[in-house]
Amino acid sequence: MSIALAAGSAVGADVLSLVSDAGPVAKCVLGLLLVASLVSWTIIVERGRHFRKANAETRSFLQRFHGGSRLAELRDASEKWTHSPVVSIFKAAFHEVSQLAVESREGGRAIDDDAVEDVKRMMERAAAANTRGLERSLTFLATCASTAPFVGLFGTVWGIMESFRRIGMSGAANLESYAPGIAEALIATAVGLFAAIPAAIAYNSFLRQVRVAIIEMDEFQYDFAHLLAKRRRRNGL
Repeated sequence: MSIALAAGSAVGADVLSLVSDAGPVAKCVLGLLLVASLVSWTIIVERGRHFRKANAETRSFLQRFHGGSRLAELRDASEKWTHSPVVSIFKAAFHEVSQLAVESREGGRAIDDDAVEDVKRMMERAAAANTRGLERSLTFLATCASTAPFVGLFGTVWGIMESFRRIGMSGAANLESYAPGIAEALIATAVGLFAAIPAAIAYNSFLRQVRVAIIEMDEFQYDFAHLLAKRRRRNGL
């Protein structure tokens, strides 16, 4: 165990030594990739927590909604659910329905087919806003996943060019002369992959969850509109 730890420490020290001896261009590339990786991991943690909470809230809400809970009771219970896009649509729809009910009791606008269409449009606008919120920061993950390897490759190519330039200036062409420069250059590719791979995995996972959320929002809009139409026919609003 001690031998393995010593070997790992030696490798880490060698990597740090290569980075510290790198040229300004290589250091800029490595710095850019490390910043991109840090931002990506921040987004991954934040979005991961958000989607977990949103999924749990959506399941709890839909269970009560399909279980026959009264809309007013659902509205009160939904105050504690702040991450679910489905709950957000319900709140917007319930507010619109409440306004229509007040206008109907005051002898104003009747709750007719046009009123139901207004509620549907309100839910569609809420769904569009929620979709934009769910997709927030995912563009950065996609950009990092697609460009970080090429940025790392640029650093590698530049490092190899510098390595051969030094060899040409010194006239030495043995392994000891160019191996450190090649190793230094390859670090940029490794860091680029380190930044890109988690970003690509997280982006695909979050994109799948966004698509599932869109389907859930569409289904809820249909279910709520159907419920609203039935209650309007029974004059139970």
